[in-house]
Amino acid sequence: PAGLGWLRISLVFVWLWTAAVSAWEWHGQSLALLDALPPAWAGSKPWLIGAGIALDAALGLWLLCRPGRAAYAAALVALAGMTLLATWVQPSWWLHPFGPLSKNVPIAAALVLLWRQSAREPALCHGPSA
Repeated sequence: PAGLGWLRISLVFVWLWTAAVSAWEWHGQSLALLDALPPAWAGSKPWLIGAGIALDAALGLWLLCRPGRAAYAAALVALAGMTLLATWVQPSWWLHPFGPLSKNVPIAAALVLLWRQSAREPALCHGPSA
């Protein structure tokens, strides 16, 4: 259905915007969000932020350029992993009024819907077909 293309593009926006904002705020909010990590993990904060930025950007570009079941499944697995990690770091985010973690529930539902409806969507970027 036509509306699913807009749903996919909205998810592309979420991942690419998150990567951009995380990079922009690297030394501000991005580091501050990880303050709840145990002191032994302090040295891994930059690595975790960088890995998160890379993963968000890769997923956003994959969903944009090569949408399909593999991309949706990878995004769903990454979303689950990041949600579990965020829950471990700061469980109170589930109770935050802006819903930083609760928003992952409808995003997961959207990914499942797209995965179920997708045989192979047309690519929007140029390059060899997979």
